[in-house]
Amino acid sequence: MKLPRRQFLHLAAGAAAFPIMLRVALALDYPSRPVRWIVGFAPSGGTDIVARLMGQWLSERLGQSFVIENRPGAGSNVATEAVVHAPPDGYTLLFAGLPNAINASLYSKLNFNFIHDIAPIASIVRAPNVMVVNPSFPVKTLAEFIAYAKTNPRKVNMASAGIGTTSHLAGELFKMLADVDLVHVPYRGNGPALTAVLGGQVEVQFPSPPSSIEYIRTGKLRGLGVTSAMRSEALPDLPAIGEFVPGYEISNWYGVGAPKGTPADVIDKINKEINAGLADPKLRARLADLGDTPLALSPAEFGKLIADETEKWGNVIRALNIKAD
Repeated sequence: MKLPRRQFLHLAAGAAAFPIMLRVALALDYPSRPVRWIVGFAPSGGTDIVARLMGQWLSERLGQSFVIENRPGAGSNVATEAVVHAPPDGYTLLFAGLPNAINASLYSKLNFNFIHDIAPIASIVRAPNVMVVNPSFPVKTLAEFIAYAKTNPRKVNMASAGIGTTSHLAGELFKMLADVDLVHVPYRGNGPALTAVLGGQVEVQFPSPPSSIEYIRTGKLRGLGVTSAMRSEALPDLPAIGEFVPGYEISNWYGVGAPKGTPADVIDKINKEINAGLADPKLRARLADLGDTPLALSPAEFGKLIADETEKWGNVIRALNIKAD
């Protein structure tokens, strides 16, 4: 049967509009079930703390649980690969961060391309790491630590969350620019590394403020300096390491991504809710208390940050000749 031209065009237009209507309907309905938010590091680390704060906000705003799932291993590669191969429907998210940008150059063989395979959704915070020692360690200032390390080469152990993690690179950059020889002791995540420093098994670490700030405030850890170019408002008594080690600077950032192909409307909805959280006075105050600075970006702006950081740290890794495999 031959359809009249007007009826044919009407049906064709309706068919073309159907996918758009479906995507809008999915976004309006999202989320209709719990969302898995995969974190590539062990519980109690800085990434885990920030993820749980934002996950709680999203759960309350969107009426479904954002369940934090810790999958430590290979500097977040285990978690990233799990998300890359998940259905692109918005129900499996990745807690992304600087380690993902680092790993692109750190590992010679990966089963994914982070920039290509993970869709950027939203940034959350930017923050320095903080250099801490066990209070029993016989130094009280950054200058004293440098002097001690110079006179005791390879007698000071430096914990990290794993090879190529932010805490590792912060330590390696410190070693190079301060001209000290520390022994690197990698752990499977920031939490276990911090536990080792608290227990006195390892002398120094460069953890994130969310995981360490309360220990510093209560005297269970001694802070020596922050890794950012400027002092931290949350730890105003600690100098920037660059004040004593010229040229030293490293800052972490956290955000959220999803498998490539996740509907744009779902991405925009999550971005909108995260940015609303970053504008909320109570959540902002909580993040600031942890030493983090809220970083509200669009998906495109977050994607540019990821690309820029991947290039920057690729150059650093090659200069330090750091390899994970």
